[in-house]
Amino acid sequence: MESYSIREVLEMAVRTEMLGNSYYTELAAKFKNDSEFNTLFTKLAEAEKSHIVAFTALREKLGHTEPEGWQEVSEYMRAFVESAFFLGKDKAMLHMTNATEPMGAVLLAMGFEKETLLFFHALRDAVAQKDIMDEVINEEKKHILWLSKLKEHYAAR
Repeated sequence: MESYSIREVLEMAVRTEMLGNSYYTELAAKFKNDSEFNTLFTKLAEAEKSHIVAFTALREKLGHTEPEGWQEVSEYMRAFVESAFFLGKDKAMLHMTNATEPMGAVLLAMGFEKETLLFFHALRDAVAQKDIMDEVINEEKKHILWLSKLKEHYAAR
């Protein structure tokens, strides 16, 4: 099994956040006539931008050696990348961009955010800058809560 370097994993994290930003920006525009969904997706898009900055800075701080125990973490990362909700042409991002109704978009976004959260927890175990990862993880948790609350509110309409 091919393994990833920590730099490659951080690059995947940056790419994930860029895809999330693009997706949420598109959804904000798509649902511009529904202020609740527009506000939520705009807020999520902005949060993804701040994560791009955090992961880029973290990547810049790394040396050229892999952390101790990286091989095991790398294999775990591969499982995430190959999961149904992560990167790739047949993954959830493709399905998410085709969402035509708000609740479907919210449900797909929740799945993506949960997978992203798991990915970032695994990444946290592999880097020394745990404080940066903790900030991003806490933001991802907020994303799931925001989406969950909107789902509940929307279901009650």
